[in-house]
Amino acid sequence: LVEIETDKAQMDFEFQEEGVLVKVLKDSGAKDVAVGNPIAVMAEEGTDVSAFESFTIEDAGGQKEAKEGSGQEAANASEPPSNSSNTAPAPAQSSSAPQAQESESTGERLQTALERQPKLSPAAQKLALEKGVAISQVKGTGPGGRITKEDIEKFKPAATASAAPAGVASYEDVPASSMRKTIAARLTQSMNENPHYFVASSISVSKLMKLRQALNSAADAKYKLSVNDFLVKALAAAARKVPAANSSWREENGNVFIRQHNTVDVSVAVATPVGLMTPIVKNVNGTGLESISSQIKELGKRARDGKLKPEEYQGGTITISNMGMNAAIDRFTAVINPPQACIIAVGAVKKVAIPSENEDGIEWDEQIVITGSFDHKVVDGAVGGEFMKELKAAIENPLSLML
Repeated sequence: LVEIETDKAQMDFEFQEEGVLVKVLKDSGAKDVAVGNPIAVMAEEGTDVSAFESFTIEDAGGQKEAKEGSGQEAANASEPPSNSSNTAPAPAQSSSAPQAQESESTGERLQTALERQPKLSPAAQKLALEKGVAISQVKGTGPGGRITKEDIEKFKPAATASAAPAGVASYEDVPASSMRKTIAARLTQSMNENPHYFVASSISVSKLMKLRQALNSAADAKYKLSVNDFLVKALAAAARKVPAANSSWREENGNVFIRQHNTVDVSVAVATPVGLMTPIVKNVNGTGLESISSQIKELGKRARDGKLKPEEYQGGTITISNMGMNAAIDRFTAVINPPQACIIAVGAVKKVAIPSENEDGIEWDEQIVITGSFDHKVVDGAVGGEFMKELKAAIENPLSLML
């Protein structure tokens, strides 16, 4: 019936009962639809459609004006929903009025299936992200205007004039999407409210690389482990040893406390065409490498396709951000994902010369630099250092991750 776009994901909504759509209460492109407001009216086949010509949102029990979402609501967008909240639209029941469909969350944008913007194929999305192509400038040649990988490859941006004519702006204002606003609000909140400090460590991954190669060779294409899969597992091992890093600062109902989590649910940063997403691999400490690898691949694909469910990106306890696929990145620092207390930032694998007693006097070691960002409200400096020590030990002794 409709496509619902929140600040984090885009979802198709289907009505499971037979019937006729007799009235659309929210037009295509409507924004800031309040939670609980009907968006359409369904009736049994054969119902007199003309009877609903003047039917309004108020008749269906909704509010005429949508409530505007506050910046705080956007900042809390990735907080886990309470048990009493509805996580999916449901038809409104009434003995005298037809069924009405409800929207899913504030800040939503609705589009009818026939009028939605052309979609991208997954390959086109990935290529557009790599090449920095603005999707809005590409004309799709696929079925229904779908943008294909070939469209991205053939796209040539308009040439930029060397000097702007008098009276013509030399810049372009790009409206911020709802997701970009949410990212901005949450990260600004994190930097303002969480006193960050950073601890970096150079870590050998030579043994890890050899173990990875051996496991992949023996897998017979059943699976293909990445370096990041091992790092996610090592992160969970270190978090179990130093639980303060797997904690969060809480202020609820006038009470202030630190919540230490019993399981390690790792948020994995994923770059998507519309911004950063952090899908969650849950209970990593109780999950094997093959399953971790499979989940990361599946969640990453769903994130790039905009198809993550709220429970798949809400509620992580610690985060990993890996830019190691970019050989130009030695190290970087990351902003903590609130209410978490720790995020690790992973650079590219580099070959480093280290002293040796062989005839050359050196040997080459594969190393990465990992920088941990910690919330000083929750994790003291010495504790952050201890966490990095445990993380280094787990990565440099990868066989321990198999236990």
